[in-house]
Amino acid sequence: MLGLRTDTSARWLATVDRHLDEVLIDHAHCEKKAAGVALNLIFSYVERTDLVRALAEIVSEELEHFRQVLDLLERRGVRFRRLPPSNYGRQLHELARKLEPGRAVDRCLIAALIEARSCERFALLRDHLRDGGRDAELANFYGSLFESEARHYSTYVRFAEEFADSEVVRGRLAELAAAEAEIIARGDALPRMHS
Repeated sequence: MLGLRTDTSARWLATVDRHLDEVLIDHAHCEKKAAGVALNLIFSYVERTDLVRALAEIVSEELEHFRQVLDLLERRGVRFRRLPPSNYGRQLHELARKLEPGRAVDRCLIAALIEARSCERFALLRDHLRDGGRDAELANFYGSLFESEARHYSTYVRFAEEFADSEVVRGRLAELAAAEAEIIARGDALPRMHS
């Protein structure tokens, strides 16, 4: 799905079943971080007006998703709080090259892969929570987020192609996707959206 090299394991869904509230809190943090990533890219590449306009749309959407998760938590009586993050994002960001234009390409592609993994997990959650009528509200919520995450993935890949040739971008995406698959396979001890 969307350039990913591995599927999420059943282990992750079992973790979600045991720690749903914590995963929901982490999801709110993920949406906030996704808005921050897009905003940081705006600051870094402000002279690229088309890119900046599209990134501003992503910032708005991610903040709206953040508000939606906060509302969901409130309806469920779950207190939003600080959580230690999983190692997923840090490990991916460590793969980014330091020099431009490679850095810009990598930042866009890493953002794309995170969006792709979120998209895949939202689809899993939608289907898993619908199964047997476990949680229709949450299943519908995750189903509603699927399309925007897929669109964000495509947008970030397209942005990477503003900094390098399409063939170079596709090759680098394959390298980063292989590394992302290894990170997902290792997993994380914490019950998180990307553990």
